[in-house]
Amino acid sequence: MLTSKERKTLSGIGQGLEPVFQIGKNGVTETLLKELGDVLEARELIKISVLRNSDIEAKEIVEELCASLGADPVSCVGSKIVIYRKSDRKDIKHIEI
Repeated sequence: MLTSKERKTLSGIGQGLEPVFQIGKNGVTETLLKELGDVLEARELIKISVLRNSDIEAKEIVEELCASLGADPVSCVGSKIVIYRKSDRKDIKHIEI
């Protein structure tokens, strides 16, 4: 669980990120969850865009994603979601919070 100070720091970093995934009318699938897990392991902090044609709102998706991936929600503004999960990999530069 992130503290408000950690969340604020990560949110600032996340503002400069480009979305790496888009969620559309298919919603959250097993394939999407696997790919998100792989990217989280490599980057720790990712931004996701929820398209207008999605049947589910970003605020609902962020809860489902974080529960499924073991990640922490950082921010959910409009159609953009930023999530964080500390990586176990030793070969990447970890985000200092």
